[in-house]
Amino acid sequence: MSKKDKLGKFKENATFTSLYQPETDTVLKNDYEHKGKWNTDVFKNSNPIVLELGCGKGEYTITLAQKFPDKNFIGIDIKGARLWKGAKFAHGNKLENVAFIRTRIDFITSFFAENEISEIWITFADPQLKRSRKRLTGIMFLNRYKKILKDRGIIHLKTDSRFLHEYTLELAIQNSLQIIEANSDIYGSNRADDILSIKTFYEQQFLKQGFAITYLAFCLNSASALKEPVWEKEKYVR
Repeated sequence: MSKKDKLGKFKENATFTSLYQPETDTVLKNDYEHKGKWNTDVFKNSNPIVLELGCGKGEYTITLAQKFPDKNFIGIDIKGARLWKGAKFAHGNKLENVAFIRTRIDFITSFFAENEISEIWITFADPQLKRSRKRLTGIMFLNRYKKILKDRGIIHLKTDSRFLHEYTLELAIQNSLQIIEANSDIYGSNRADDILSIKTFYEQQFLKQGFAITYLAFCLNSASALKEPVWEKEKYVR
């Protein structure tokens, strides 16, 4: 993508009412203005709120919002040029149960209050093979999710990375978290229903390369003290 294209998208992003782009200094040590008030201030209803982290172009956020009008969906990503596509679609199609936030996921507790979120989707995140602190299903991030999720809120992980799938599965098992489902090949097992078959841009690329797509769903207990799993990570290359 050319610099001109990016600048054009950034300019158009500023016109989308469903896209929130706070400055880093605003949320680094402070609460965002809508924290604890997304239902009342933004969506104007009391429906459950579902997050998609690292949402990219917003394929899951948009499609889930269309399928479930009785829920609210917020996609989060740091890349404005990616968010442009989802935000433009939501704006053009007047999807009132959709919002996007351009920010780092590190700041998530600045945006949402205790018990404000019902579910979290993590779709094709970087597995961070060597940096567990950056892993979106690692202990550091799960402890942040615990602060905003309702008790026993659901985490959905869809990934092409066997490493990330197996790591997160072992973490859930060893911390006695309730596992709703664990599938190591949703297409090969014919598990990909109308929700799991939603394809992001990155998923389409991974499928072309022949990678199996995995799915894991588990409940996060807010009272549990989480520990890193003991597992044989050397088995998993990616």
